[in-house]
Amino acid sequence: MRYQSYLVSKNVSNHTIVVNMRLNILLLLAGSFVLTLGACRSSSPSKTLSDGADWTMHGRTYDEQRFSPLNQISAQNIGQLGLVWSRELGTTRGLEATPLVSNGVIYTTGEWSMAYALDAKTGEILWTFDPKVPRARVRTICCDVVNRGVALYHSKVYFGTLDGRLIALDAKSGNPVWDVITVDQSKPYAITGAPRIAKGMVLIGNAGSEFGVRGYISAYDAESGKLVWRTFSVPGDPAKGFESKALESAAKTWHGQWWIAGGGGTPWDTIAYDPNLDLVYTGTGNGVAWYRDLRSPGGGDNLYLASILALRASDGELVWHFQPTPGDNWDYDATQPLILADLPINGSTRKVVMQASKNGFFYVLDRQTGQFISAKAFVNTITWATGIDPKTGHPLESPTAYDGLRPVLVSPSPAGAHNWYPMAFHPATGLVYVPAREGDTALHAPEKGWKSNPTLVNIGNDPGYEGPVLAKLLSSPLPTGHLIAWNPVEQREVWRVSFPVVESGGVLATAGNLVFQGRADGMLCAYRATDGKKLWEFDAGTGIMAPPVTYLVGGVQHLTLMVGWGGATGLVNAPGTGPFKPGFGRILTFAIGGHAKLDVPPFKHNGPPSAAIHMSATPATVHEGQILYGKYCWYCHGVIAVAGASVPDLRYASAETHRQFESIVLQGAREQQGMPSFKDALNRDQVRAIQSYVLSRAAASVKPSDTPAAGRAPLSR
Repeated sequence: MRYQSYLVSKNVSNHTIVVNMRLNILLLLAGSFVLTLGACRSSSPSKTLSDGADWTMHGRTYDEQRFSPLNQISAQNIGQLGLVWSRELGTTRGLEATPLVSNGVIYTTGEWSMAYALDAKTGEILWTFDPKVPRARVRTICCDVVNRGVALYHSKVYFGTLDGRLIALDAKSGNPVWDVITVDQSKPYAITGAPRIAKGMVLIGNAGSEFGVRGYISAYDAESGKLVWRTFSVPGDPAKGFESKALESAAKTWHGQWWIAGGGGTPWDTIAYDPNLDLVYTGTGNGVAWYRDLRSPGGGDNLYLASILALRASDGELVWHFQPTPGDNWDYDATQPLILADLPINGSTRKVVMQASKNGFFYVLDRQTGQFISAKAFVNTITWATGIDPKTGHPLESPTAYDGLRPVLVSPSPAGAHNWYPMAFHPATGLVYVPAREGDTALHAPEKGWKSNPTLVNIGNDPGYEGPVLAKLLSSPLPTGHLIAWNPVEQREVWRVSFPVVESGGVLATAGNLVFQGRADGMLCAYRATDGKKLWEFDAGTGIMAPPVTYLVGGVQHLTLMVGWGGATGLVNAPGTGPFKPGFGRILTFAIGGHAKLDVPPFKHNGPPSAAIHMSATPATVHEGQILYGKYCWYCHGVIAVAGASVPDLRYASAETHRQFESIVLQGAREQQGMPSFKDALNRDQVRAIQSYVLSRAAASVKPSDTPAAGRAPLSR
């Protein structure tokens, strides 16, 4: 369906102006540019967004630009920025939320979908709400027990939970107003993304493609919690009919019985909204399994996997789609953040949507029609495609990137050149600031005879593959991490900052000519937006994934962020991607003149490796345990049993833990601590084999085989 707009495009600042000219006038224009028509009525409790006093939406405004017009904290006085307060949350799990701030109150989420309200001036916790997610669900959650935040609207706080609920709380008291189940809880769905508000509705997606579900996005009435519309991202069983003409058309791009495994395509993160066009934009995830020949024998584009969708906000009807990675074979979700902007392109102002894709290319699309405008690689190491067709936007797939069910090496890895970490757009500089990974290569070894199993990480990757392709991977260069300032009009890099670590967190840009970003080693840094010069840094005490926000309290500009290492990267802990800084998570708030001291609670493993504990096990048993560990355990306890500290490192397990090993794994003795039972998947002999492998890894933990080069993971997520 074609969508026609008769609205007049807004003017934006002239992107041909060189970036070292005075920014003052440009920033005044930028402050008005970033507002959308619906922002002033967007979310209550809040002021209007025109002065940037509050941060009441995920990306501050509907367009998800993550730009603040505040400039009290600037490139000139950043050296005086100091800690005002810190609040320990006592968790070692990942903290990924964007805090929202309204009328002096911070609303955010933490582990296990916990919701918090804090006094923005003092850090005092005003209320907490525990949705009591069953801990056994951790077994079918892809990437840690994380949550990326809340939505605010009409004195209510909305958030999703890991067991698939959408909850509305009273903003003042934290008491529940309504609680609805958005998924079939008998299936391995989860919600980790933040809701968004559009036209009095709460929009929410879901996750679970790694385990085998069918993705969709839903809209609920913000006052009553009643379902208004639901749009599926992939077709279901044709024998049951199709929910729309769009899905009927999409089914022609699939083969085999894809619906048995669910199809995938979960829209687990990004949602943006243009109230002028009445369009909601979301990205969809990978398929089940990752590999085309497993999920869709005979190929096909497999719409609408790995796609950007534009839906009519009023009824959820698909208006247009664009698929960056047709027939995705490498876990290249299109769920990375989407940014809306008006850009000068070829002599006219275009309403665009932008994405720095997991697949390594930066896309600019017309957000009214979905027309492809341009795409260019923003990282240097891309082997899955040689380029993008400049007319159609279709990738020119490399002949070495796919070989049916035979193993291949591909860059980027499933971790992506850019993943969920929010990027930011600065209207005055005209630059997008992208957290990027460079040179990351992965082994794709499809599992022969794969069948869908929703109790496993259901990707179809062969965990036990050994051979020359794996050997080549282990000898390849290690990945690197960067912050890249990208000109989306000219499709070129303007500057980059290289990191001592691979992983970095979300980004904030401000009118003070600053860009803020944290890293996996715990360093929060401020860079000059125009040239990338580092002007300030602060050691947050643990790794950072979440993006900062900025707002006014008592007329003074503050900056707040969640810090806490974890997520998929923290759990998998692929050697060579560190160093990470594990520890206890917290909330930090800064202002000019702040002088509070950060006291970091000590964090360490419980004791020495359990090498002194012996089991009588043959090499064959240990090898069997290695295979089973790679099938059931590595997604939480780390590649080659080296945990990232979000959960216990099994090499350091005590003698008592080993005595309880069977009851823990089979009877769920520690389910309330997040360790579910596997009695439906494993027997006693298999558990013994896994235990033997864990002990062998403990004994080898001080040997050279644990160095990054030798221990590098064949899979990085």
